[in-house]
Formats: sequence, C-alpha cells, structure tokens
Amino acid sequence: MPLEAYERNGIWWARGRVSLNGRPVSAYIRRSTGASTEAGARDWIREAEEGAIRRHLLGEEAGLTFAEAVLLYPAKPAEARYLMKILPHLETRRVATIKPQEVRDLGPTIYPDAATDTWRRQVVAPISAVINHAHDLGKGPAIRIRGYSAQDRIDQDARRGKESRVEKTPADWNWIDAFTRAADPHNAALAEFMFETGARIGQAVALRPVDLDLQNARVQLPASKGHARQWVAISIEMVVRLANLPPKRPHDRKRNRRLEPRVFGYGTHTGMLGRWREICKAAEIAYLPPHSAGRHGFYTELRVRQGLDPITAARAGRWKDAALPDKIYAHSNLEETEIRAKIRSGRVQGDPNDAGKALKK
Repeated sequence: MPLEAYERNGIWWARGRVSLNGRPVSAYIRRSTGASTEAGARDWIREAEEGAIRRHLLGEEAGLTFAEAVLLYPAKPAEARYLMKILPHLETRRVATIKPQEVRDLGPTIYPDAATDTWRRQVVAPISAVINHAHDLGKGPAIRIRGYSAQDRIDQDARRGKESRVEKTPADWNWIDAFTRAADPHNAALAEFMFETGARIGQAVALRPVDLDLQNARVQLPASKGHARQWVAISIEMVVRLANLPPKRPHDRKRNRRLEPRVFGYGTHTGMLGRWREICKAAEIAYLPPHSAGRHGFYTELRVRQGLDPITAARAGRWKDAALPDKIYAHSNLEETEIRAKIRSGRVQGDPNDAGKALKK
C-alpha cells in the first residue's frame, strides 16, 4: 500500500511503500516522522517519496540526502555535536547538490561570533568528512571544500572585535621552577613531565601506574593525534620524581564512583585547569595553559634555546612532519626591540673604512 500517515501517542508516523505508476519502488516503511501534526507528517511523506523515486530512477548517488549520509558516518562524540547543529540546515538536501561555497557560508550562519578556524573545524571539516565517507561507500559524489582565506580571518576578527590565532607563550625552566615550587607534588610532577617529554595534557593525565617502567627510565604514552601507544624515555630526575609520587584515584562526579588509579591524580584534562590557575596565581607568574607550558615549551626549549636541529627535535616530540613544529611550536626568545638593537649592532661593530671603500667601488 502507498505511504500513509497515522497518529501514535501524539506523534505522526508513516507506513507503507513508495510507489511509481502503481509499482512499489521502496522497501516497506514504518517509522516516526517526528511531526506533531498531520500536515507535518504529509510533508515528511512527500520528501520521502521524492527521494525514493529519485533513487529508483537515477541511482543511489542522486538520491542520498545529507541526513542519510550522516547516519552512514561513524562520528566521534565531538563530531556528532557539530553535526547536530549542521543538520537543520542540510538535513533534506541531496548530497549531490551541496556546493563548497554553500558549506563555507554555513560557518558564519551557525557561529556568527566565532573565528574562521572554528568554522573550519566545526562546520567545513565534519561536512567534508560525512560527504566523502558516503563517496567511499559508493553512495554519492566526493566534495573538496576550500578553506577560509587569511583575509576572511582578518575581516571576521574585525567584526567580532577579537583577534584569533594569538601566539602562545611557551614556558621556560624559570617558569617551570616557579610553578613547581608553588604546586602540590602531583601538579609539580605533571608540569615538569609535560615540559620534559612534550606530552599532551590528555596523554599525561591518562597515565596509569602500569604505564610506568621506571627501572628502564621510560613511560608508555597513550595514543593521540594519529599516533599509537609508544614508549618515551624520561630523565633520571623524572624517574625519581615519579617513583616518589603516590597514584591517586580520581572521582567521577557524573557517575559518583572512583576511577582506576592515575599517576597524576586527574580523571580528565579539564579537571586540573582550575587548580593550574590557582598555582600560577600563588607563584606570581603569568598563567600559561598546559599546552603552552608543556608542548610549546618543550619544542621551544629544544629548538630555540638549546639549538637542537629540527629533525631531532621533531622526533623527540613525536611529530611526523619535521617542518610542522617549526611553524607552530617554535617561539622566538627575543623581543622586537632586541631585534632592532641587533640590526643596529652591526653598524657599531663594522669597520667604517670598509664601508667607505664599498661606496667608492
């Protein structure tokens, strides 16, 4: 029988098959339309019939909607949250008709006060992933979406009155020493561990006692950013610090239970942020978030202050691309006034007779 609407506990459902010229062209359907009125249910039925007939006549690729593509995609929790905000704008759209410019325009529509980096991460990236995953399954065309330009970023920053991509300040040993003097043993060890190993905060707080091999001076870091679990060497000083650090079982407030023991005593990477700020205030030092104090500080220390070559420094921090950390994680130690002074210093050190000879030539 053709699709028909019927009410069930205040919600309208649809049942039946989609037919074309008296012949069924879909499997039997029985599902909620999500509508609270009969008119809404009939709109849903009309869209379902159009999609089924289009797929029957033109093939799967022509009829796939964005909502159907989302159901095919194995979204991670963060991606699922982004897609929930995207769906109202593209839910019934056929994937084959979605244009790259339309996707870029959704950024300011959904997040008008966000930076272009947020638009790329929370709009462009998940939509691209959903559509291209459907393409990999042979159910739709692929899409390639150009990102936002530098001028787009400048214009959006001007509109929202806030600068994006503010350069991070890396920690140095003076900052680490001041922090550890004001901190409790667990946070002191955490800060020094990230600065020494370049570990991400999520990796550090996830460490369990079984991940420590102190006899061989190494720690097994959890998988992160496409890297598998791996052993990382640590200094003898860090071995001693961790050996004297009793593990703690963090409290999961949502489920009201104790988690398994953790080396640094935190259940999540957000659980320590408040305490981290308190320690910075007590130490009378500038607040640096864990990523700046750890990973940025680690690479700047090796690459800029110690002068280590980029290949070795990148390998030590577990970067696959040796050029990437120089672009993002290496920060100059010199203020701009010092740079100008260095330019002028050449004038003082140079031989004025040499300059005169060069001018005559």
